[in-house]
Amino acid sequence: MGKSSKDKRDAYYRLAKEQNWRARSAFKLIQIDEKFDLFSYEDPKQCTRVVDLCAAPGSWSQVLSRILIKGESYGRRAWMERQAKLHAAQIPNVGDGVEALNITEEPILKPRENVKIVALDLQPMSPLEGVTILKADITHPSTVGRVLKALDQDWDENNETHRVDLVISDGAPDVTGLHDLDIYIQAQLLYSALTLAMKILRKGGKFVAKIFRGKDVDLIYAQLKLVFDRVSVAKPRSSRASSIEAFVVCEGYKPVEGWTPKIENYMAPLSHLRQGENDLKGGGQPSPNPGDLNETADAARLPLKQSRRVRDDGITELTFEDPNVDERVRWIAPFLACGDLSAFDSDATYELPPGYVSLDPVQPPTEPPYKDAIERKRAEGGAYGKTKHEDKGKAKASTSHTSKVNSNDFDPVSAKEGGVNMLLSAAGGANILSSAAGGVNILSSAAGEPQEADENVEANAKPSPTIQPNA
Repeated sequence: MGKSSKDKRDAYYRLAKEQNWRARSAFKLIQIDEKFDLFSYEDPKQCTRVVDLCAAPGSWSQVLSRILIKGESYGRRAWMERQAKLHAAQIPNVGDGVEALNITEEPILKPRENVKIVALDLQPMSPLEGVTILKADITHPSTVGRVLKALDQDWDENNETHRVDLVISDGAPDVTGLHDLDIYIQAQLLYSALTLAMKILRKGGKFVAKIFRGKDVDLIYAQLKLVFDRVSVAKPRSSRASSIEAFVVCEGYKPVEGWTPKIENYMAPLSHLRQGENDLKGGGQPSPNPGDLNETADAARLPLKQSRRVRDDGITELTFEDPNVDERVRWIAPFLACGDLSAFDSDATYELPPGYVSLDPVQPPTEPPYKDAIERKRAEGGAYGKTKHEDKGKAKASTSHTSKVNSNDFDPVSAKEGGVNMLLSAAGGANILSSAAGGVNILSSAAGEPQEADENVEANAKPSPTIQPNA
């Protein structure tokens, strides 16, 4: 497999390197913006304060920097400009009283004023222009104050002007291959991002996060609908169709009166037990047992309603209705595809143009999880635990040992028990030949003694396998 193999199999990986993006996930945010106008192209003042959660390696923060700070044309703005060009091409003659569109081929930068972007992650991230980078945990309560302090030094919890317009999150756990477990962990990560977003978003703000579409994902949609006016599920064209990932796009944040979200560890069920112990120590009533709550809930449930209907063919249909479930409560979020249909298919393989030269990634990982393992293997002697220098020394030692072996000293019994390792010499050294009967014949060279092989051959030679003669 050559270096350009991934460029053929993943068109967006190749485009990310060509367009100087840190990762292919940048196209996901751009295509979502084309559909939902996340960055408020019509009214730029509505999107100047953005927080990027789980930002490393920084591709989404890079999109924010290039669109909001540098003023480059991507996403919704680029789509509108393409539509204007097509409209102008269809109407070459402009009538009286109609102002012609000023469309030029040169890109026009439209930077926004008072833009503040904060990116946070537990992993280190390389700097970006105009982006404040924090190393923080989204599940820790102190992160809220740090984020708002990074946006404004004179931050006040009661001042709504310091709130954020948009919160985005492309975070995902290290998948295990167990889909149910991966979906559950991703849901908990989504809840942590949502709780943090609700504490810093302004009224009417937007929230975008990655989600894994599992069995009961509609429950998450319904919960998001409680605090947002519009909730949609987006599938960008740059996201592989074979993947269960999607993105929830929540618009119109509406804070719940009288309720303040709390950031806590949703992955630790023992916290409720510890809280019950603290209540007992403080003289209060113990926390209820979850088993008792389930028994109480089961006792309050109404029995199923049964109905029968005899069809024309004489078959009786039996239907059970659950009066405890209100079908009107269920709400299904719209599922929308993002990105132009003429764009690349992320699951297809494309031929590279003639003379194409594969490029290196824009930003290699700064602190990858496998960094320690690579450093240990290098310290031990290369990526595979050995180096050419060590192989050369082992080859010379093996050649020196074989020079002391001849056909008269060969013992088949000892060879069977311990094995015989021989180095194949390019200069006519000792050779090991297996006979048709399975025995082993050791033939010395014409010079009488095995000679050392050429240094270049020894450096590239692999240790010979242990050859054991049959009994």
